[in-house]
Amino acid sequence: MASEQTSSEYISHHLTNWTYGYLPGEGWKVAYTAEEASQMGFSAIHVDSMLWSIGLGILFCAFFWMIAKKVTADVPSKTQAAVELIVEFVDNNVRESYSGTSKLIAPLSLTIFVWIFLMNLMDLIPVDFIPGLAGQIGAAMGHDPHHVFFKIVPTTDPNITLGMAFSVFLLIIGYSIKEKGFGGFVAELTLHPFSAKNPILKIVLIPVNFILEVVTLIAKPISLGLRLFGNMYAGELVFILIALMPFWIQWALSVPWAIFHILVITLQAFIFMMLTIIYLSLASSTEH
Repeated sequence: MASEQTSSEYISHHLTNWTYGYLPGEGWKVAYTAEEASQMGFSAIHVDSMLWSIGLGILFCAFFWMIAKKVTADVPSKTQAAVELIVEFVDNNVRESYSGTSKLIAPLSLTIFVWIFLMNLMDLIPVDFIPGLAGQIGAAMGHDPHHVFFKIVPTTDPNITLGMAFSVFLLIIGYSIKEKGFGGFVAELTLHPFSAKNPILKIVLIPVNFILEVVTLIAKPISLGLRLFGNMYAGELVFILIALMPFWIQWALSVPWAIFHILVITLQAFIFMMLTIIYLSLASSTEH
């Protein structure tokens, strides 16, 4: 595909999602070009990101359910041992980082870590393999393969990473209200970080505190989502740039980068999980 397109066209094609949405003047349809996808605005759905993220989530749940059904107290299989190692690793981090008591935090942390790891892992599949296959299927159906878009790494889509991050944001608010009460949550937003004994000065400081605390609160999910997106998007872009090089250079660069990227995809899943635990721990704490 790279040989039939200019470098900029090739990069743009690989960074464009399979998009379905409402196009002014034409109605609901699949975007035929990147320009059409951008014109769809907020009505657009990235079908490939949804399919891969949901599919990998189902795969994760089904796999762990199958292992749980076959758990034995005798000598465990290698697969069971690997799953137990992951569960123990997550559980230890929750015990060390979460100060409250909740039955949700450990399963949530396990889900976040494994799910994000699986989505990140898709970045190790050769960049032309599945998009090229999708292009061939599109060509067989009478479509121009250059106008068939199919990204396979959900975490390179900010809609996915920010969606997960804002889900964590809702949990932060929920845990804050649960542990401190609605009045305590409002007081935390309005009476800190600046406080005063003088009632008049305290009232004057309320809007200042509110602005600072709300900005800090909103910054948590935004930074959480953008951090994951930025690292994975950069990694995908490097793979795409390597694919533009001569064949012998591709092998010389792609293998070392893929090995290094294994550390990146694992680290990013771990960071997202740990920050989620820490944010929920702070939300559950009665101390400011």
